[in-house]
Amino acid sequence: MIGYRLKQTRKAKHLTQTELAELSGVSRMTIAQIERGATESTSSAVVVKLAKALGVTTDFLLCMEC
Repeated sequence: MIGYRLKQTRKAKHLTQTELAELSGVSRMTIAQIERGATESTSSAVVVKLAKALGVTTDFLLCMEC
């Protein structure tokens, strides 16, 4: 679920994966893998960095508020 939320939020903010990588400090490859669901787990540190860069909560990205 995080991959879908990440991609939708990134697109809603008109960011490319590269731009989000620069803002968050998370590699573009990692972002792409998360969005594709190609990773089995995502570390909490990565989730925090992505949430901060996107201006959302970690709960939102993890769909805890769904």
